[in-house]
Amino acid sequence: MDAADFSAVLSEVRRFVRERVVPLEAEIDEKDEMPADIREAAKKMGLFGFALPEEYGGLGLSMYEEAQLMFELGYTTPSLRSMFGTNNGIAGHVLMVGGTEEQKAEWLPRIASGDVLASFALTEPEAGSDPSTLTTRAHLEGDEWVINGAKRYITNAPLADVFMVFARTDPDAPRTRGISTFLVPAGTPGLTVAPKDHKMGQFGAWTADVFFDDVRVPASALVGGEGGLNRGFGTAMGCIAHGRVHISALCVGMAERLVHESVEYAGTRRQSGKLIGSFQLVQGLVADSMTDYYAGRATVLEAARAFDAGTDTKIGPSCTKYFASEMVWRVADRAVQIHGGAGYMRGVAVERFYRDARLFRIYEGTSQVQQVIIAKALLGKATQG
Repeated sequence: MDAADFSAVLSEVRRFVRERVVPLEAEIDEKDEMPADIREAAKKMGLFGFALPEEYGGLGLSMYEEAQLMFELGYTTPSLRSMFGTNNGIAGHVLMVGGTEEQKAEWLPRIASGDVLASFALTEPEAGSDPSTLTTRAHLEGDEWVINGAKRYITNAPLADVFMVFARTDPDAPRTRGISTFLVPAGTPGLTVAPKDHKMGQFGAWTADVFFDDVRVPASALVGGEGGLNRGFGTAMGCIAHGRVHISALCVGMAERLVHESVEYAGTRRQSGKLIGSFQLVQGLVADSMTDYYAGRATVLEAARAFDAGTDTKIGPSCTKYFASEMVWRVADRAVQIHGGAGYMRGVAVERFYRDARLFRIYEGTSQVQQVIIAKALLGKATQG
């Protein structure tokens, strides 16, 4: 995107987040629901397709540009980003990476506009950070695929119009092979979405289990056509790598907000007749959080540059996701500490962000999985003992 146009997009999103969404954060958290007018405004701004190609109605942002946009979106409740994150990220990228031209033309314009909400159905009760162990299966009967299995913690499942479903199509293949991806519209007979999960945080972002009981889809639902058969694992990993940089940038945006809340409170709260910001131990907490935020921002931008260049699409995304998710958790913990008892009270922003931040160390691959990915990429066969 032209630099001036991109600057205008960032400014518009910044105003939208800070003037319209931030004042609604407590309400969104309490009601566990994103207001309809916020959803419509996000559609009009093109936020459902910022990472999708312009030819399909998206903004076509690079990873580096997307990271900067996520810094702005991360400043408020993560449920805002979650509303359109799967369309731009792991769900939309399934079609970008592995879809046929016909599938892209049919689905991507509607996904980019927000008229269709897409979900990424990969995680299962016994296949989370290691999706190669998934047990959902699909077999061909005539000209239809029949899908059976269950998925867990699927973002936007209660609202989704289409699911990108990963299923094992060759049970005799090695674990990372024999997996394919299918486009399954909501409402297909045999597809059931459970009631939404009641989570620790990130209220307003809905997840739920999804069940497939002899769900039948046409052969054309196989993502990538015949060329996509048994290539689902590689497609998923490519989408998740993009998602790790995306989530890392979101963590940085939240860290910026937490630093702001910490500074504001330390500069106005009095204890023992003094502003608590005059106490050196409080100053140390603020300084550590600002340093963490600064390092996280630099790490994400470097990972985004390398991702765009194609020079690092594995170690970089894992490193930045590992660092940024752990970083924002430290910043959130310090923010609560600076607020003291007030930081433990519902209705105070840092209490909510403390709950919200905890999830970042789990999804898109836990911190421990990132450690393993990084170590194996660097040490190779030495990690096998």
